[in-house]
Amino acid sequence: MFRVTRRYEFAASHRLHVAQLSEEENRRLYGKCNNPYGHGHNYVVEVSTRGPVDRATGRAVDTALLDEMVARQVLDRFEHRNLNAEVEAFERVVPTSENLGVEICRSLKAHWKQTFPGEWPKLEKVRIAETPRNIFEIRADEIE
Repeated sequence: MFRVTRRYEFAASHRLHVAQLSEEENRRLYGKCNNPYGHGHNYVVEVSTRGPVDRATGRAVDTALLDEMVARQVLDRFEHRNLNAEVEAFERVVPTSENLGVEICRSLKAHWKQTFPGEWPKLEKVRIAETPRNIFEIRADEIE
């Protein structure tokens, strides 16, 4: 069994803010990430798959198909977007990197069988780096 991981990058902005909390509580909770004008990140997303090596192709995943799906489901949706204002998934959810990872994983899972109709490969996890020090990882089997 092999794990194949592909890395992708996109730039997006967000503001971490909970409408039900006071301005003071939001500042205390999110610090500089609560800037009223938002702030941006150059996100690095890693998508990991797993599966056996296909005897005919010698590969565990068709990376071109994976790249196309990630372009449609992730890059096209988030690249140069204000996550709070331009992404429907974050209309009522704070666009933390944890929530962004969940949304990316959900979207990939929802479209996985269209791209990879067989038993293999399987989506294993999504890892997102907001900064070199802030890295978030979610396993696909933990998402509905």
